[in-house]
Amino acid sequence: MKAFIAILESYGWIRFTFIYEDINSASVQVIPHLMEAIKETDVEISNIVKLSPLASSSSLLEELERINTEQCRVFLVHASLGMGIRLFQNAKTIGMMEKGYVWITTNLITDLLHTMDSSTFSIMEGVVGLGSFVLDTSSRFHDFSTKFQTNFKIQHPVEEKNMPGIFAVEAYDATWIVALALSERNMSGQKLLDMVSSISLVGISGEVNYIDRKRAPSHMFQIINIIGKYYREVGFWSEGLGFSEVIDDRATYDTSLGYLGHIFWPGRPLDAPRGWAIPTSVKPLRVGVPTMAMFKQFVEVKYDERTQNHTYTGYSVELFKETVKRLPYYVPYEFHPFTGKYDDLVEQVYLKNFDAVVGDVSVVSRRYQFAEFTHPYTETGLVMVVPVTPYHGQWLFVKPFTLGMWALTIVVNIYTGLVVWLIERKHSPELRGSAFNQTGILLTLAFTRMFFTNGDELHSNLTRMTAVAWLFAAIIIGQCYTASLTSMLTVRRLIPKVTDYETLKNSNAVVGYGRGAHVATYLVDVLGFKRDNIRSFTSPEGYAHALRSKEISAVFLEAPFTKLFFAKYCRSFTTAGPTFGDGGFAFVSFLTYGSINHLSY
Repeated sequence: MKAFIAILESYGWIRFTFIYEDINSASVQVIPHLMEAIKETDVEISNIVKLSPLASSSSLLEELERINTEQCRVFLVHASLGMGIRLFQNAKTIGMMEKGYVWITTNLITDLLHTMDSSTFSIMEGVVGLGSFVLDTSSRFHDFSTKFQTNFKIQHPVEEKNMPGIFAVEAYDATWIVALALSERNMSGQKLLDMVSSISLVGISGEVNYIDRKRAPSHMFQIINIIGKYYREVGFWSEGLGFSEVIDDRATYDTSLGYLGHIFWPGRPLDAPRGWAIPTSVKPLRVGVPTMAMFKQFVEVKYDERTQNHTYTGYSVELFKETVKRLPYYVPYEFHPFTGKYDDLVEQVYLKNFDAVVGDVSVVSRRYQFAEFTHPYTETGLVMVVPVTPYHGQWLFVKPFTLGMWALTIVVNIYTGLVVWLIERKHSPELRGSAFNQTGILLTLAFTRMFFTNGDELHSNLTRMTAVAWLFAAIIIGQCYTASLTSMLTVRRLIPKVTDYETLKNSNAVVGYGRGAHVATYLVDVLGFKRDNIRSFTSPEGYAHALRSKEISAVFLEAPFTKLFFAKYCRSFTTAGPTFGDGGFAFVSFLTYGSINHLSY
């Protein structure tokens, strides 16, 4: 059964219908192995159809018509060859051997395909079969096959199909084991049975050994594909290795059946079937949508009085629609508005008024008693938002440097001007004159010389060296000033008034929260705020006004709401403290509803 599951996973099919004939090999061997195989994967059984060995054609047709109304189009058939042929004849009659269908048979049918005629193959075109593996390239098998065909032709001269099947091969190996056991002395009864069970050998059918007096299950299978009036051997599947074209030391393996080349499915489509179809009779999911969402960007419900219909928009709604489109099966749904608390909305799933809930619904532990949640589709966490410290910047331009730095800059400027003045006054008449004029020139000389583009303005090399040194120092001072001033104009404005929630709690400050009783419970039970010191708000404008008017000192918002809030109020508020634990937003589904649970994958 693991080989069958590997085929499903190759094409992303996660649901199949199991059709079996009510015989011992199904109830005792196949069904337990099938359940064990799917337990380790995400594959589910959509339906189980039991066929009576004495079922009439009309009852077979009735069962096929019933499962054809469902959306699953992948079928696993475990039945005898006679029942299988009758089943496929009826399936072809009602169009279930056309494009879009997938039929896979177990070894009960596959191992006997060599006995079928071409007319039967045409009925089963597109079927993929899993058969028992036989190493038919060995010399021992060749010798056995030659002798078998010779004897068979003598006994059945009219029969054209004389190749040995798996049952003949296994019987040959079993005979060898009994012969080996009888070669020992005094072998009879229980002693002979124990001896046979303990023998292990490599026969023409592969490795032969017994577990609990039953032949150990094979770990290799042959894969065949029926095309037209014949069938072809596609390749092999080995447990723990995957699919391969051959079985030898040079074999290469892959996890996908597509590695073995193109498979001809019923109707011969160019691509593999998707494994599902829109069912003719299925009730759509009833999806509840909250009408009282705080941020309309996540979910918004509008009512059109003219058409008397609701429209549902927002990130959560669009994400749900797109996710459902990508599911590997069809899921019809319809939205229904709900006005009330979010806890009550989730409880509606438990009460079976809704099958699922879509919206800005937080994952909270107490809600798990009513429903299940998919994986969160938003950032998780609870964030504290506080006002920023107001800053009056009339003299901001002098803040980048300390008083000592400003004094040092002025002294260096005057000193450089004095040096240039002393050296250049003999060569420049403009550096002479009254004491008042000389003082003004002295104070500005170093600054103005930085902008001289003509080197001839300076007559002494000492002056030029002084000017270069001052220019280098001025560039560094200017860059530091610009960087510091830029930082003050941006970062300084975002300094929060409060840096942690402990300060608020110890000062008995009043805080707010966006919405949801679970946030209030977290503030009281986990963070330790007094219930009298927390207030609820229903809109971002409400708690923005309360923060500005100092009605509250901080507000606690879920992380996704914080980003939307800052998109509108980024200049007045900022976050503070750590991000507290919160489950984020997720879709809600009923405890046993598998379709929605697949949205988590």
